[in-house]
Amino acid sequence: MGVSGAGKSTTASALADALGWPMLEGDTLHSDANIRKMSAGTPLNDTDRQPWLEEIGRRVRLWTDEGGNGVVTCSSLKRHYRDTISGGSCKVCYVYIQGTQAEISPRLTRRTGHFMPSTMLDSQFSVLEEPGEDETVLFVDVNATPQDIVSASLKVLGALAA
Repeated sequence: MGVSGAGKSTTASALADALGWPMLEGDTLHSDANIRKMSAGTPLNDTDRQPWLEEIGRRVRLWTDEGGNGVVTCSSLKRHYRDTISGGSCKVCYVYIQGTQAEISPRLTRRTGHFMPSTMLDSQFSVLEEPGEDETVLFVDVNATPQDIVSASLKVLGALAA
């Protein structure tokens, strides 16, 4: 989880590979209307996001109900969003790639091939609710390498499984 440009896709791909788990790119589940809205530089509101979050949550529950695991990318900016995805399950662990707007903005402006324009980073930070201590979250620094994040994630996931 994290704002756009934090490195979610890169890190998730490396983590899924390390674990041998399937990966779901959450952005692929956005409706065409949401993609058009974001592409035009208009931030989504909670009503726009709700069906998308529910679908991600449904996919997560399919994995957990079948005794499986997976890695999903999703900004998960608000507590409500994370609760919708996890369904209250402690089996869902968030890896929060945390950084400042000054750290992430240059990365986002260099990114190509994504529908989300860099101009929308302000809106992401304005709605971001940092995860609380009562949530199952691993906080990692945006400046860490994807491999360092994967290594830290593997330690946490091992402890959670125990």
